[in-house]
Amino acid sequence: MNKADLIEIVRETAGCSKAAAGESVDAVFEAMSKAMKKEGGFTIVGFGTFKVSKRAARKGRNPQTGETIKIAASKSVRFKASKQLKDRL
Repeated sequence: MNKADLIEIVRETAGCSKAAAGESVDAVFEAMSKAMKKEGGFTIVGFGTFKVSKRAARKGRNPQTGETIKIAASKSVRFKASKQLKDRL
Protein backbone atom coordinates (compact mmCIF):
# COMPACT_ATOMS: atom_id res chain seq x y z
CA MET A 1 0.00 0.00 0.00
CA ASN A 2 1.23 3.49 -0.77
CA LYS A 3 -0.01 6.97 0.11
CA ALA A 4 -2.35 7.13 -2.91
CA ASP A 5 -3.96 3.83 -1.88
CA LEU A 6 -4.44 5.13 1.66
CA ILE A 7 -6.04 8.34 0.37
CA GLU A 8 -8.43 6.28 -1.77
CA ILE A 9 -9.46 4.15 1.23
CA VAL A 10 -10.07 7.28 3.35
CA ARG A 11 -12.10 8.81 0.49
CA GLU A 12 -14.31 5.72 0.19
CA THR A 13 -14.75 5.28 3.94
CA ALA A 14 -15.47 8.93 4.76
CA GLY A 15 -17.46 9.63 1.59
CA CYS A 16 -15.50 12.80 0.86
CA SER A 17 -13.57 14.19 -2.08
CA LYS A 18 -10.11 12.95 -3.01
CA ALA A 19 -8.65 16.37 -2.12
CA ALA A 20 -10.24 16.31 1.35
CA ALA A 21 -9.03 12.76 1.95
CA GLY A 22 -5.51 13.79 0.87
CA GLU A 23 -5.55 16.73 3.28
CA SER A 24 -6.70 14.42 6.09
CA VAL A 25 -3.92 11.91 5.45
CA ASP A 26 -1.34 14.71 5.25
CA ALA A 27 -2.65 16.17 8.53
CA VAL A 28 -2.28 12.80 10.27
CA PHE A 29 1.29 12.35 9.00
CA GLU A 30 2.19 15.91 10.05
CA ALA A 31 0.74 15.36 13.55
CA MET A 32 2.71 12.12 13.88
CA SER A 33 5.94 13.85 12.82
CA LYS A 34 5.42 16.72 15.26
CA ALA A 35 4.64 14.33 18.14
CA MET A 36 7.79 12.32 17.48
CA LYS A 37 9.93 15.45 17.25
CA LYS A 38 8.46 17.08 20.38
CA GLU A 39 7.83 14.09 22.64
CA GLY A 40 10.11 11.40 21.23
CA GLY A 41 7.25 9.09 20.31
CA PHE A 42 3.57 8.30 20.72
CA THR A 43 1.18 5.38 21.05
CA ILE A 44 -1.99 4.59 19.13
CA VAL A 45 -3.95 2.19 21.33
CA GLY A 46 -4.81 -0.99 19.44
CA PHE A 47 -2.23 -0.28 16.72
CA GLY A 48 1.23 0.26 18.17
CA THR A 49 3.95 2.57 19.44
CA PHE A 50 6.23 4.82 17.41
CA LYS A 51 9.46 5.87 19.11
CA VAL A 52 12.48 7.94 18.05
CA SER A 53 15.69 5.96 18.37
CA LYS A 54 19.19 7.46 18.48
CA ARG A 55 22.16 5.81 16.79
CA ALA A 56 25.64 6.70 17.99
CA ALA A 57 28.39 7.66 15.58
CA ARG A 58 30.51 4.71 14.55
CA LYS A 59 33.17 3.55 12.16
CA GLY A 60 32.34 1.58 9.06
CA ARG A 61 34.18 0.15 6.10
CA ASN A 62 33.77 0.94 2.41
CA PRO A 63 33.26 -2.54 0.87
CA GLN A 64 34.81 -1.52 -2.48
CA THR A 65 38.04 -0.04 -1.16
CA GLY A 66 38.26 -1.44 2.35
CA GLU A 67 38.81 2.13 3.59
CA THR A 68 37.57 2.97 7.10
CA ILE A 69 34.91 5.69 7.12
CA LYS A 70 33.06 7.61 9.82
CA ILE A 71 29.31 7.11 10.01
CA ALA A 72 27.59 10.10 11.64
CA ALA A 73 25.16 9.82 14.53
CA SER A 74 21.53 9.75 13.41
CA LYS A 75 17.96 9.33 14.54
CA SER A 76 15.43 6.84 13.20
CA VAL A 77 11.90 5.72 14.00
CA ARG A 78 11.07 2.38 15.56
CA PHE A 79 7.63 0.81 15.57
CA LYS A 80 6.35 -1.82 17.96
CA ALA A 81 3.02 -3.40 17.06
CA SER A 82 0.37 -3.77 19.76
CA LYS A 83 -0.98 -7.16 20.78
CA GLN A 84 -4.30 -6.40 19.05
CA LEU A 85 -2.52 -5.69 15.75
CA LYS A 86 -0.40 -8.82 16.07
CA ASP A 87 -3.53 -10.90 16.71
CA ARG A 88 -5.19 -9.49 13.53
CA LEU A 89 -2.18 -10.53 11.46
